[in-house]
Amino acid sequence: MSDSHSPHMTRLLPDAVHQAVRPGTAVVRLETTHDRQGMLDGAWWPRSRDLAAELPALITALTEYLGPLTRVGLDADAWEELPTRMTVDGRVVHIDSSPVGDDTVLVTRGEHDLFSLLVVPPHTAPDAARAAMAEAVRADNVTQATQILIDTGSGT
Repeated sequence: MSDSHSPHMTRLLPDAVHQAVRPGTAVVRLETTHDRQGMLDGAWWPRSRDLAAELPALITALTEYLGPLTRVGLDADAWEELPTRMTVDGRVVHIDSSPVGDDTVLVTRGEHDLFSLLVVPPHTAPDAARAAMAEAVRADNVTQATQILIDTGSGT
């Protein structure tokens, strides 16, 4: 039973955190509405292309908000060495890779509940990364991930 009187916390990171993060630290923003009508459900700004260093923190952060994750889908060409599975916090997460080049990561909770996150390139300047992440989490966003990166100067 949920308490309808307790406030919903969005737990977004303050902008200053983007300036001092290191590899292995998840910088994630999620859409704060429950209807999930936007093109994307959130954004992730990894600090490197080393998936072994970056993905565990993302999975841990998302699990806190979404519950246990079962799969992660990534662009094979965007990452160094992609394993087929990874154990994070004692749970096995399967990793699917394909050469899609669409600047997103797909995260699956349960069997079919899919979340799409914009992936901001690691080399992106903090101001451009913040702008891209803010655009991705807008509830009314209808812009595809690649276009968001172009529009915000985040590049690909």
